[in-house]
Amino acid sequence: MLLIKCPWCGERPEIEFVAKGEAHVARPAEGASEAEIAEALYVRDNTRGLLAERWRHLHGCGRFFNAVRHTVTDRFVVTYRVGEPKPDLAALEQEIAR
Repeated sequence: MLLIKCPWCGERPEIEFVAKGEAHVARPAEGASEAEIAEALYVRDNTRGLLAERWRHLHGCGRFFNAVRHTVTDRFVVTYRVGEPKPDLAALEQEIAR
């Protein structure tokens, strides 16, 4: 079973969590065109490797948090609270390679 570390509750089984998509997605500016709004809503990176995602500990504390997950191996590299800065993915990739 995959364990995911909630920043508030610690490690818990994956069945307690739900993925909510890519993290750190900027909202479109006020007055944006329909095409810009559609891109902001529907176009996401489909990264092979490390990706920052938003998760929710649905069957625990109920809070949202961000996680960096490797999309090929499904390994969670780091989790962090919403509002904290996005980790340097290139540096994390190098650290994993060691």
